[in-house]
Amino acid sequence: MAGSTAGQGDHEGERTAFAIALRNAIAASGLSLDRIQARLRARGATVSVTALSYWQSGKRQPERQGSLSAVRVLEDILGVPAGSLLGLLPPPRPRGGARRQTSGAEPLTFTRETLQPLLERVGAPHALDRQHQLKLVGLHDQCEIAEDGGQRAVTARAVFQAGADGQDRWLLVYAQGNPEAGPPALHAVRNCRVGRAEVDDAHGLTVAELIFDRPIDRGETHLIEYSLINAGPPYPECQNTYYREFRRPVREYLLEVRFAPGTAPERCWQYSREGGEGALARRRLKLDGGDGVHAVALDFGPGIFGIDWD
Repeated sequence: MAGSTAGQGDHEGERTAFAIALRNAIAASGLSLDRIQARLRARGATVSVTALSYWQSGKRQPERQGSLSAVRVLEDILGVPAGSLLGLLPPPRPRGGARRQTSGAEPLTFTRETLQPLLERVGAPHALDRQHQLKLVGLHDQCEIAEDGGQRAVTARAVFQAGADGQDRWLLVYAQGNPEAGPPALHAVRNCRVGRAEVDDAHGLTVAELIFDRPIDRGETHLIEYSLINAGPPYPECQNTYYREFRRPVREYLLEVRFAPGTAPERCWQYSREGGEGALARRRLKLDGGDGVHAVALDFGPGIFGIDWD
């Protein structure tokens, strides 16, 4: 822990140095952020005014390849020596794709030791081991990426089928991925309400009951909708990825990632790994006309399925 903390402090100092240098260069140039953005766009580099503002304030730093390329152009626009700004940036933090290369018996997002205390506090201590009588038939996630590249919200619509009478709730486990940002606000949108909920701030984990409007009996289905909304701006960094980890098979999973207008990346991929030891499969995705991409998994799981982008 001590070594990790020291490393974070070093990177924070580098981030501050970059922000100060960029802020000074912008002030010396006499250009507004709007004019800088226009000049970047004219030279093929897409960076929002919000992102430029966050860079010079130190709230965010350029990390993905497209942003780093934009900094090279920015150095020329601001009239500073080549590499003078890039050289102040710390190495990019590991992205979600790097984490996904690690496979094993434990879940990819959280360990049993981390999750078990939360399950006990919501009254579901055996949730990881018992046979469930509620089957997830279909799931639709829509992940919204804000102008600054952070995750604004996730809205989920899920359809369940009961394998026994009297099924009245589903247990949601959500990993924020960026514990420093704090947990998102959980809202019941349709046909359910939030019951007992527990948060592990240190690991960015939320466990909550979603209680159905009415119990359902064997063979019946029930549709619920809920949302997880982050505070911002700035919104929590999401390492350019969003994925679901399925412990049990799902008949259909639809994942959408929607980007703020004008901020869609050049390249997006669908990726999946079935089981704990399966090979990682990747496929290039095409952006649609609404600044987004989608991917579908049929009869999938256990495993992970997601979308990442440059």
